[in-house]
Amino acid sequence: MLLKLLFCVLGKVELHGKLLEVEHSVPKRQRSCKLQIRNIPPHMQWEVLDSMLAQYGTVESCEQVNTDTETAVVNVRYAAKDQARLVMEKLNGYMMENYALKVSYIPDETAAPEGPGVGGRRGFNARGPPRSGSPGMGARPKVQSDIPLRVLVPTQFVGAIIGKEGATIRNITKQTHSKIDIHRKENAGAAEKPITIHSTPEGCSKACTTIMEIMQKEALDTKFTEEIPLKILAHNNFVGRLIGKEGRNLKKIEQDTGTKITISPLQDLTLYNPERTITVKGSIEACSRAEEEVMKKVREAYESDMAAMNLQSNLIPGLNLNALGLFPSGTPGMGPSMSNFPPSGAHGGCSSFGQGQPESETVHLFIPALAVGAIIGKQGQHIKQLSHFAGASIKIAPAEGMDAKQRMVIIVGPPEAQFKAQCRIFGKLKEENFFGPKEEVKLEAHIKVPSFAAGRVIGKGGKTVNELQNLTCAEVVVPRDQTPDENDQVIVKISGHFFACQLAQRKIQEILAQRNGDSVCQKTQKTAGCRRV
Repeated sequence: MLLKLLFCVLGKVELHGKLLEVEHSVPKRQRSCKLQIRNIPPHMQWEVLDSMLAQYGTVESCEQVNTDTETAVVNVRYAAKDQARLVMEKLNGYMMENYALKVSYIPDETAAPEGPGVGGRRGFNARGPPRSGSPGMGARPKVQSDIPLRVLVPTQFVGAIIGKEGATIRNITKQTHSKIDIHRKENAGAAEKPITIHSTPEGCSKACTTIMEIMQKEALDTKFTEEIPLKILAHNNFVGRLIGKEGRNLKKIEQDTGTKITISPLQDLTLYNPERTITVKGSIEACSRAEEEVMKKVREAYESDMAAMNLQSNLIPGLNLNALGLFPSGTPGMGPSMSNFPPSGAHGGCSSFGQGQPESETVHLFIPALAVGAIIGKQGQHIKQLSHFAGASIKIAPAEGMDAKQRMVIIVGPPEAQFKAQCRIFGKLKEENFFGPKEEVKLEAHIKVPSFAAGRVIGKGGKTVNELQNLTCAEVVVPRDQTPDENDQVIVKISGHFFACQLAQRKIQEILAQRNGDSVCQKTQKTAGCRRV
């Protein structure tokens, strides 16, 4: 009887020096990527469970099962069968806070043949919106908004927001149908800590109001006399539209809500901290109304940017803008900084523009001479950060004369690095007001192409270059009568706003790649034959 109990709990046991293992009741052919995990501690946080499950493979879905038991039950699907088998071996009988986890297969009734668990995904959805509280706290929240609400709170109030054994924060998440991340470990020793709230706009606002009420009560109890404003964090990409022309949007929010709103200066931003702090002062009710209006503007700006990004993604095949880290992510795991996105070098040189090892490219980007200081930064810090972020070599060439109005920035790196570096430079020039509020940032970029390929860029009677300009909205010029340099290359000039320049650069590189492919094809055709796909 004892041996049987050990089998049920542990899945394996040593007997007389022999290791005995349980043969699962589910037939081997019906063992899928799907598992049920029972006896989960009722107060266990979802983040802890997710982190534990992720150690063994890619979790494609994790859904709570409604039961009458005190402990929680979840159904989990892994990406592959060997991952599910590993969980069976490691977690069946694993003790968590005096609870022994029980793991079992969910039989695959279709009895698919043995093999990698990539097919047979009927009835399973991708991981849904973030869950609130813990598996034992009830159903999942309602559909979440695309962008979370992020606020800063004084560090001394974090304990009160969490509550004894997490009771307060669990209560907030349950009542507001939200997922709340308190980033306690960020910026050790800082006077303030960020909190990220994932929910519907209504849920975010309700959770924010509750947090403000808790801080106000704690301030009274501890005789904290300083004013506690509401501090909202927003990506700098959205702040200009929040402020509005001549500050009209912000002034209207202040007038409508009876609050005083200030925004942290641009000088506080870095490549790895792209958020600005929106400080709202007023009563809790007034701050709550202001938060709703502020986040409404931020979400509108986000949706507009996402629509534009999706359009550009379609225009530039294979370009994953979300992966580049240039815009704030709307996914639940959005962190406070760009450091979540490693430079392209961290991916082993792989690029989102295509398969295989991308070739390094050199682009000469021309900026206003007066903007050099802004791009370099104090003691060269900004250009160092930019180079690290983009995964590119970035240097500024010497001026070509005392009265030179432009300076050349030399950017060397693969396509993804070019995109990131150039985007940051365009953005920096706008932020530093080197272009007017109604003026679009347009720069000139030079790329070099083999002299024998220049004709292909131009096309017969200029047909290709004209089509290129119509497609990209950039001005593309291959100056006539150029003398090739020592590498037998000539310059192609591209002028326009950021996306126009990028699209033109990509299309020209496509033309060059096609030309190179044809050359290789012609060389090998006589011996082995060549067929272009």
